[in-house]
Order: sequence, then C-alpha cells, then structure tokens
Amino acid sequence: MDIEEEILEIKERNKRVEADKAWERSWARRVFISAITYLTAAVWLLEIGDVMPWLKALVPVAGYILSTLSLPPLKKFWIKNH
Repeated sequence: MDIEEEILEIKERNKRVEADKAWERSWARRVFISAITYLTAAVWLLEIGDVMPWLKALVPVAGYILSTLSLPPLKKFWIKNH
C-alpha cells in the first residue's frame, strides 16, 4: 500500500470518527433516547398500575437530560485535574 492510499484511508476514518462524535453530542440523540426512556417508563408504570404514570415517567428522562448536561463540565474538570 502506498502512502497516498494510507492517507486517504486515514482521512476516511477521521470523517467517520468525527461523525460518531457529532452524533454522541447531538440533541437529536438526546431527544431520541429521552423519548424511548419516557415511553418505556410510562408503559411499565401503566403495567404495574401506578398512579400518574405519564407524569412519573418524566423522572428518568429528567435524570438522563441532567446527566448529559453535567457530563461535559465534569469531563473538563477531570481532564484538568488528572
């Protein structure tokens, strides 16, 4: 394999890695995961006959959203102090 082919492969890999990183940080991903979490929790709460399942299903979603908002600052702090 010559050097030009290797460079092209590296550039393609970098594009894939950048796209993966963008997806991991995207609000589209967060909304999708939140919706699935909400529906799963609501269905479970309905199944067990809990009171106000649609409202209570928001609790795990709120926890997820708060964790995704707090992780970037925690990551920066960890990197700085590690």
